[in-house]
Amino acid sequence: MNVEDGTIRSNISIGSEVEVVQKHHQRTGELTEGFVKRILTSAPKHHHGIKVMLDDGIVGRVKRVLN
Repeated sequence: MNVEDGTIRSNISIGSEVEVVQKHHQRTGELTEGFVKRILTSAPKHHHGIKVMLDDGIVGRVKRVLN
C-alpha cells in the first residue's frame, strides 16, 4: 500500500482513500477512513492537513492518503 502525506494538496484527488481527523477528535487523534468527495482547502499545503469532505459528509483534515 502506498501511503502519502496529507499536508500536500497535490497528493489528494476526488475519490482518494484517506484517513482524516475530525475537529472534535483532534485531541485524541482518532482517525476516520473514507473516500474524498470534495477538497475544501485551496492552498497547495497546510501544516495540519488538507481539509476534505468524505463521501459520507464527514469533514476533516487528511493525515494519510492510502492510495
